[in-house]
Amino acid sequence: MTQLLRFPGGQRRDPDVDAWLDAHAGELGAIARRWFDVIRTLGDDVVELLHDGHPTACIEDAAFVYVNAFTAHVNVGFFRGAELSDPQGLLEGGGKFMRHVKIRPGAPVDETALGGLLEAAYVDMQCRVAAES
Repeated sequence: MTQLLRFPGGQRRDPDVDAWLDAHAGELGAIARRWFDVIRTLGDDVVELLHDGHPTACIEDAAFVYVNAFTAHVNVGFFRGAELSDPQGLLEGGGKFMRHVKIRPGAPVDETALGGLLEAAYVDMQCRVAAES
């Protein structure tokens, strides 16, 4: 069994995450907020915190997804993304575990596919947490 990346101290709604989202204005901030709001609705067991300076969502304390705004794009990152099914080919990256979806202002994004990846990551992490319990 692969060990999970754990970040204690998450809250159902972390004021530091809200402050981060508020501090990122413009199109990139709107993109980050939109997708983190989707993440927040995945389930009542989703908690959040800032990890490495960006909003991160966990099941209990096991991280499964984050958002981060860069100069010209937003990443929606998946801590176990290499193990997710991605038939639309949205995921980028070549690390052992992590993958991300890069979203640029004005560029189309397959919202249905990205929503499906978020749901799959959420369910996957619920199963991993349950298996460790």
